[in-house]
Amino acid sequence: MSIGSNLQHPYRLTAILAVAVLALGACATTSPEGAEFNDPYEPVNRSIHGLNKGLDTVVFRPASAVYGTVVPGPVRDKVTNFSYNLELPGQVINNVLQGRIDNSVHNTFRFMLNSTLGVLGLFDPATSFGLERRKTDFGETLHVWGAGEGAYVAVPVFGPSTQRDFAGDVVDYVLNPVSLVLVPPESYATAAAWVGENASYRYDFSDTVDALLYESADSYAQARLIYLQNRRYELGDDGGDTYIDPYEDLYSE
Repeated sequence: MSIGSNLQHPYRLTAILAVAVLALGACATTSPEGAEFNDPYEPVNRSIHGLNKGLDTVVFRPASAVYGTVVPGPVRDKVTNFSYNLELPGQVINNVLQGRIDNSVHNTFRFMLNSTLGVLGLFDPATSFGLERRKTDFGETLHVWGAGEGAYVAVPVFGPSTQRDFAGDVVDYVLNPVSLVLVPPESYATAAAWVGENASYRYDFSDTVDALLYESADSYAQARLIYLQNRRYELGDDGGDTYIDPYEDLYSE
């Protein structure tokens, strides 16, 4: 597949527009008055949560343990840095769509510096130059545009989310310029880096995630609460409450 054929594919732009429109419509609903969350699909969500918990038990937890034990920490950090760097072009686009030009300039220079001096993002010299990481996503873009978070959803494999954030994740995947430029076999490196990044986080936060999934009286309710409170805090909708979300880096990066 050539770059040209990738760019000319009509379904790519259609997908972006369709998901954005659907997200704006679906997220227009708000939580019932007095409720902390909107979870009309709880029975289905609980089933998916159970599936994800089973996958964690059988696949994610043991695989991350092997990855974290076999691969040295500094190497894992380089893989994570590389994955972060690949996300920056898409974040720059979201910065522009949000009207946050200062952040778009910041992230552009961060990408340029880490891609050159940082050897394709394996290292992070940008932070030492004052260009710290400022992550964003299309879910935040929808928030800036006035879309509500919609209903809470549990996504197979990826975990806790909302209608708005899940739609944002889909658009981020389609919108990222890296996915337009890179083709096989180079594009496989981006997927491998993403897997390595998340395996590293599952290993680093194993105690926290294990406590949530396997020691909570109701791991579904706990995961829902922590995710929603943390996400609202990120977007400035927390009402002053701050929570640490073990899923934030594990599933949202």
